[in-house]
Amino acid sequence: MADVDERPATTVTEDDPFGAYGPYRRLRDGLRAYRMIAAMWIRSTMAYRASFVMTAFGNFAATALDFVAILLMFSQVDELGGFTLPEIALLYGTSAMAFGLADLMIGSMDRLGRRVRDGTLDTLLVRPAPVLAQVAADKFALRRLGRVTQGALVLGYALTTLDIDWTPLKVLTLPMMVVSGGVIFAAVFVGGAAFQFVAQDASEVQNAFTYGGATLLQYPPALFAKDLLRGVTFVLPLAFVNWLPGLYVLGRPYPLDVPHWLAFAPPLVAAACCLLAGAAWRAGLRSYRSTGS
Repeated sequence: MADVDERPATTVTEDDPFGAYGPYRRLRDGLRAYRMIAAMWIRSTMAYRASFVMTAFGNFAATALDFVAILLMFSQVDELGGFTLPEIALLYGTSAMAFGLADLMIGSMDRLGRRVRDGTLDTLLVRPAPVLAQVAADKFALRRLGRVTQGALVLGYALTTLDIDWTPLKVLTLPMMVVSGGVIFAAVFVGGAAFQFVAQDASEVQNAFTYGGATLLQYPPALFAKDLLRGVTFVLPLAFVNWLPGLYVLGRPYPLDVPHWLAFAPPLVAAACCLLAGAAWRAGLRSYRSTGS
């Protein structure tokens, strides 16, 4: 008779990162659920293509008004805070693209407060999919590509107009700004949604840091007080979206006395923001007690 292998069967535990309860498995399940839900909403949107085109153009036109306001300012002045129009266009374009990507991918997070108030979050809790993925992909709005497109056009204008001494490092800095900035804004969306578990009606507070932060970054930091700059650098690190790396590309110093290498720190800052936002989300979800009867 053949020898019987008496080694114990492999069991799945919460300590196994690749097991049913591991973080990698949860991440994979979350991405799969997000992809499926987003694809469903995209198919629904594309069933009415004329409507999609009109709403996407409306989103494009509405966001373009922000840059029109800047153009009107420069019809009266040559510089704003010591920056020319193409320089501000660089800051505007990178900020608009970064925020536009975050708004496209995870902008539905600002509806969480409504779900908490009316109890519809309970229906997401009983589904076999991560709640964060379900909330983020809910009502996925492809029309938000209008904001990304508008930001890309403004950035294209800036790059063709500015006289920059390009180096390989500066060339790599531009996509880093957009990607890392998008991740930072996405983390702010998730953190704001986590706060709504407690406040329940704080969407406008969340919007002050997301939409308001995007508007803030469209202008040069020289326009703002030092205390505000410290806040968006060391507390809520929105300055890493485009100010710090953008001023490196433009060859300008940052108003605060900070090390120059911080211009290359956005990926690290984005990773730290994701970890903090994830911890806040898990804490908020654990504290949720439904709306009662």
